[in-house]
Amino acid sequence: QLQASGGGLVQAGGSLRLSCKASGRTSITYTMGWFRQAPGKERDFVASMWWSGGNTDYRDSVKGRFTISVDNAKNMVYLQMNSLKPEDTAVYYCAAARTFIVSGPSGYDYWGQGTQVTVSS
Repeated sequence: QLQASGGGLVQAGGSLRLSCKASGRTSITYTMGWFRQAPGKERDFVASMWWSGGNTDYRDSVKGRFTISVDNAKNMVYLQMNSLKPEDTAVYYCAAARTFIVSGPSGYDYWGQGTQVTVSS
């Protein structure tokens, strides 16, 4: 089970930190990822990281603004989002994979419910 939280309404230029708690089978995974889906659009990959702390990957549009991190002791994954833009508005989902994923959106086995992020201009 994946439980995401931390979404909200923020002005452009502001920051939010999303959190995702992994429990049950999802705590026995190797890669954690964040995805987002804007209204009327497909779900897009945002960032990923191995539970070991290595191999981070980001979509180009968030590089330098978003940071993914994990806390193995707490089975938590975070997405720190800075310098938010209106185009970052979306429902954000965390996901987990039972394999080591180097990059990209494929291969995720478990999905959490989304948390809404709204960035006003």
